[in-house]
Amino acid sequence: MNVMGMDAYDQMKRRERKSTHPEVNRYIQCVTHPLLQEVRDPTGVDHWEVTVFEDSSANAFALPGGKIGVHTGLLKVARNQHQLATVIGHEIGHVIARHGNERVSSALVTQIGMVGLSAALKDQKNKNLILAGLGLGAQIGYQLPHSRTQESEADQIGLNLMARAGFDPRQSPLLWENMKKASRGSPPEFLSTHPGHDTRIRRLQAQVPEAMKLYHHARESQNKAPDCHSP
Repeated sequence: MNVMGMDAYDQMKRRERKSTHPEVNRYIQCVTHPLLQEVRDPTGVDHWEVTVFEDSSANAFALPGGKIGVHTGLLKVARNQHQLATVIGHEIGHVIARHGNERVSSALVTQIGMVGLSAALKDQKNKNLILAGLGLGAQIGYQLPHSRTQESEADQIGLNLMARAGFDPRQSPLLWENMKKASRGSPPEFLSTHPGHDTRIRRLQAQVPEAMKLYHHARESQNKAPDCHSP
């Protein structure tokens, strides 16, 4: 999965326009670095790479193999360092929980049944399926969204991750309030594999008190106080 993640990332970098704005890149690196310092991840990743893409969508992704992509459009919704850490922490949470592995395995079993994996990978459709399972479905036109359970799990992992890094977890529900306003008419929850905005916000609000304990420990006992300024 790490090799697949790195290959998908290389394809993205060749195909998509990368941001050359120094302040934007510096800001996103500033927010991402403290989060990665807290990643206790058994996937064998020693080094993470972060690329900023010039894209108006409010999106980010993280891939097995230690690869993170952030779209510049996300900065219109994530209005401060804490809200940006919410999104990036959530995406890292998917990698920590190995959600890409689960989706790819499940999808390939459904698509190819008993066909050997090596043979299946020669088929372009299956390659696209793998990329979608890694979280790049929207970019390649083959959608394989996260399940509600995976999204909720990544929310909680990300919330605790940002708190341990010294970012304020109280900003997490506010970020999703912003997302709700920006989405304007997302489908009803029962038609979506993602939790509805209101459900997600309520769950995060209920989890914030526990995350605040991690936050206060990080700030007061470990002097973790990220100071990243949006351009």
